[in-house]
Amino acid sequence: MVLLAIDGPAGAGKTTLAAKLEAEYSTHSTVRTVHMDDLYNGWENALSNALMEILDRITSAHLAGRACTIKIFNWHLMKFDREEIITPTDYLIIEGVGAAQAIVREAGAITYWLDIDSETGLQRVLARDGAHLEKEMRQWQIQQSIHFDTDQTRENCEFKLTS
Repeated sequence: MVLLAIDGPAGAGKTTLAAKLEAEYSTHSTVRTVHMDDLYNGWENALSNALMEILDRITSAHLAGRACTIKIFNWHLMKFDREEIITPTDYLIIEGVGAAQAIVREAGAITYWLDIDSETGLQRVLARDGAHLEKEMRQWQIQQSIHFDTDQTRENCEFKLTS
């Protein structure tokens, strides 16, 4: 059971890297990708202690070869509105801001950090998700920076890539 975590600022290419790794590994193994966007509790409460607890449940279940049920956040309704079961797989990839935080690193994850200039990352996100999110994304950039500094995520990731 291999655990991979792909972290870095918004717009750095984490989802793209996760998709490439999933495609590669799925040719010979079972793979599941968990997207942090599904786990966040909205904009303000995304990088909270509740998220750490969810990540602890997911990683513990994966390493024990057990299924785990998670709630999925609906960004249109701004609430959790459904559940998914994460079944045991050979590889579990967790990708998104906060994916490689301490609780995941302590579970033995192979960690990747993707670097990007903040303005370039912002422009990528707005091109992908819509310019109407600019206010939220600028606030998110502040929140993710505080999280990364406090957790020392970049410094503790094994592999560092630049977009």
